[in-house]
Amino acid sequence: MKLSLGPLQYYWPRQTVFDFYERIAGTAVDIVYLGEVTCSRRHELRLDDWLDVAALMQAAGKTAVLSTQVLLESCSDVSAMQKIAAQAGFGVEANDMGAVSAMNAAGSGRAPRDFVAGPHLNVYNGPTLQWMASMGATRWVAPLEMPRADLALLQRERPAGLQTEVFVHGRLPLAFSARCFTARHRNRPKDDCQFSCLDHPDGLLLRTREDAGFLVLNGIQTQSARVHSLIDAWDELQALGIDVARISPQAQHTDAIVDLFDAVRQGTLSGSAARAALLPLLPASGPGTAGADCNGYWHGQPGQDRVERPAAAAV
Repeated sequence: MKLSLGPLQYYWPRQTVFDFYERIAGTAVDIVYLGEVTCSRRHELRLDDWLDVAALMQAAGKTAVLSTQVLLESCSDVSAMQKIAAQAGFGVEANDMGAVSAMNAAGSGRAPRDFVAGPHLNVYNGPTLQWMASMGATRWVAPLEMPRADLALLQRERPAGLQTEVFVHGRLPLAFSARCFTARHRNRPKDDCQFSCLDHPDGLLLRTREDAGFLVLNGIQTQSARVHSLIDAWDELQALGIDVARISPQAQHTDAIVDLFDAVRQGTLSGSAARAALLPLLPASGPGTAGADCNGYWHGQPGQDRVERPAAAAV
């Protein structure tokens, strides 16, 4: 099974992004997704910069994939997506149906290209999976809330040659909105947000009245407060025939987290031991909850829950 690093969800300063990917170049991750997927107002890096980072990843022996924005709200957003689809140097992850159409070259005069069907395309059944493959998808990323049992059914129905990728670590991107919640928190309009997201490298934690972590605001994106992690379910992923396990970047310790997943992959660290080492590396999800993880969706439970595996099933 390969390890991938998902696209950067947050807004970081330009040099911070470059330094981050310099470190990632030295890790054991196999596939790196790049580009702005959350908000078009985030301009620290432009497409040419992302292409430079992709070339760096390629030089380090990794597969670089350019990810398109999830929510397209303007003609400029569509134009940016089409430029990613038109470049031929690197693979593309399509995160909305417009990008799927662009990769299928509808009306463009160029030949269809292979692409990765991103996690926000709502692929929940066999016929949709077959249709995505007919459009040129060579890999699909399972929806974040898909339970293991449902994924097992789709694994039996997926077309030959179509790879499956699963989101195995990171705060879950749950929803996208035309409104910017981070700007609203500061009583600013979206068009004059003053790039407030730069002040929150892991998003802005939203607490309940009881002061418990509930959600994380990341511009127009809403995330889970707890970090979803399947590091102790590696054997289950293997049993399902998953091809790629996706880790989502965080502001600190991403390279160390990749190392832990790689150790489990290599069999030099058990899943339970890896989880114990992982917990101190996670961003806080509320007062006194640093190191809190969750895996509820994987078990068909509420996503914020942590379901303990039976001792006999532990890795």
